[in-house]
Amino acid sequence: MENTHSRWGYAQVVNRNNPSRASGHIRNAILRIIAILVFLVIWELIPHTGLLNRAFLPPFSEVAATFIKLLLSGELIIHTTASLERAAMGYGLAVLWAVPLGLMMGWFRWFEIIVDPLIQTLRNVPSLALLPIFILFLGIGQESKVAIIFWGSQWAILLNTISGVKNVEPILIKSARSMGASHTMLFRKVVLPAAIPSIFTGMRLSATHAIVLLIAAEMIGASSGLGFLILSAEYSFNIHNMYAGIIALALLGIIVNYILLYFEQSTTKWKEGIVHE
Repeated sequence: MENTHSRWGYAQVVNRNNPSRASGHIRNAILRIIAILVFLVIWELIPHTGLLNRAFLPPFSEVAATFIKLLLSGELIIHTTASLERAAMGYGLAVLWAVPLGLMMGWFRWFEIIVDPLIQTLRNVPSLALLPIFILFLGIGQESKVAIIFWGSQWAILLNTISGVKNVEPILIKSARSMGASHTMLFRKVVLPAAIPSIFTGMRLSATHAIVLLIAAEMIGASSGLGFLILSAEYSFNIHNMYAGIIALALLGIIVNYILLYFEQSTTKWKEGIVHE
């Protein structure tokens, strides 16, 4: 075991000090933005060619200028803050509920047998179909929006957590048991760390779904938020503002995704040694 850790540590040091690895990161970063740059260039050129009406698709440069204008005026920050507050509350509740429930369903077979039929029934109900029910009971204010985000965000987290617990390598469990690990220690030291990558995958999928539900909810009875901004801009035919709101949503989704990816990598550093080896 000591030799294995030494090899992993040596491999990590070598990779960190390897200039070719650093240049590889730069090359990969450039490659990642090529498709985005091509897309933006095409967006800029299409309205100028007359293929699409500029009234419906303004050039990207004009939309970017509007985005900056809304940002500097503070209007975009107000709407983004309102959306983030709703999304964070609903998504946070989903994580706090779905992760423990998924761990229990994955670890205790008898509990899964009891709960799974109800879970399978509820998760197949489209989230947006329940929005009128949430509005009926909770009103059109903040509560109904948080509730619909919570409802739709929990399923990917729950299913991936269950999958992560169930798909732990059997050899790891057998090895821990052969060394006298108790049931509780086996779960804490082996099962939970091995399930973390799958849990974070579910969290990243749910974050995207939460943003979709957020926008749908904000288009009904809201006076602030990116969804409200986009819908009101469409109604007033302020197309530049509408696209600026959509860009803000895209940037918000990217930022949230990379934040979750960072936390996943921070909690699964043990995987890096295996990759480097």
